[in-house]
Amino acid sequence: MGAATTLLPVPALAQAKDFPSKPITLIMPWPAGSGVDLWHRAMAEAAGKLLGQPVIVDNKTGGSGTSGPAAMAASARPDGYTIAQMPVTLFRLPHMQKAPYDPLKDFSYILHTSGYTFGVVVRADSEFKEFKHVIAFAKANPGKFTYATPGAGSSLHIGMEQIALQAGVKFTHVPFKGGPEGWAALEGGHVMADADATGWAPMVDAGKFRLLCIWTEKRSPRWPDAPTLRELGFNMVLDSPFGLAGPKGMDAGVVKKLHDAFKAALDDPKVQELMAKYDYPKRYMNTEDYIKFVHQQFAEQKEIVDKLGLAKKSG
Repeated sequence: MGAATTLLPVPALAQAKDFPSKPITLIMPWPAGSGVDLWHRAMAEAAGKLLGQPVIVDNKTGGSGTSGPAAMAASARPDGYTIAQMPVTLFRLPHMQKAPYDPLKDFSYILHTSGYTFGVVVRADSEFKEFKHVIAFAKANPGKFTYATPGAGSSLHIGMEQIALQAGVKFTHVPFKGGPEGWAALEGGHVMADADATGWAPMVDAGKFRLLCIWTEKRSPRWPDAPTLRELGFNMVLDSPFGLAGPKGMDAGVVKKLHDAFKAALDDPKVQELMAKYDYPKRYMNTEDYIKFVHQQFAEQKEIVDKLGLAKKSG
């Protein structure tokens, strides 16, 4: 038993030294063509050049961004050749329903990268000229204000329900699999508003959509007329932070190689260009800090879910 124990670290060291020797798969839990997908593709290309092997993006959508990482946790080998984008939904969903993963035990966290700029948009011909008009309508017509998001339990869904709770109104949520479906639903008049990240920017800039509010701490220089939630009287700042991780049990040396490559990729000109285009802030955290942040997020999401009455029933 003692001899076997002394031999165990050797394969791990060899794995780290030789890593990577084949392409790496990056699971993207959001639809192809979305802003977050395009940004990660640019980052994957930059990191792949540094690693000496291509990083291939594989879109696995569903579960408000949790299906892809959950599948990785369940079936991928912890050899560094399968990693995933980790949305904050992963830390929220286990408090809302039975989840097939434990976010504190089933992943090897690599680095934290960024977050989103969220906002609520309506069609340009909408009766809602300002966000206060939405609240007034919802008060007069409980449950009749409909809004789209990229999924149930997503940060957009939770954010809108927090707004409704603070305003004392009831909204009706219409979940979709990703941003493009929500924008199409709004454009077609199937919902009254869309709460999402800045994939709606081209429609806002073209005058097709109207941006009613932004969920960042300060107003966006790109849309200076859109007030923050805090300015509107809601004590909220939401940017749905995200990073990268692999399955549990990854060798520390492999994690470091991936960390170093993706950290450098954040400064790649194409990555920077897309960060600016889609309004992603650079929120880098190293592996150790990201792990601490994950524990913090897991606790915070429980509080939010409990407050909204969305916690899973015990038993």
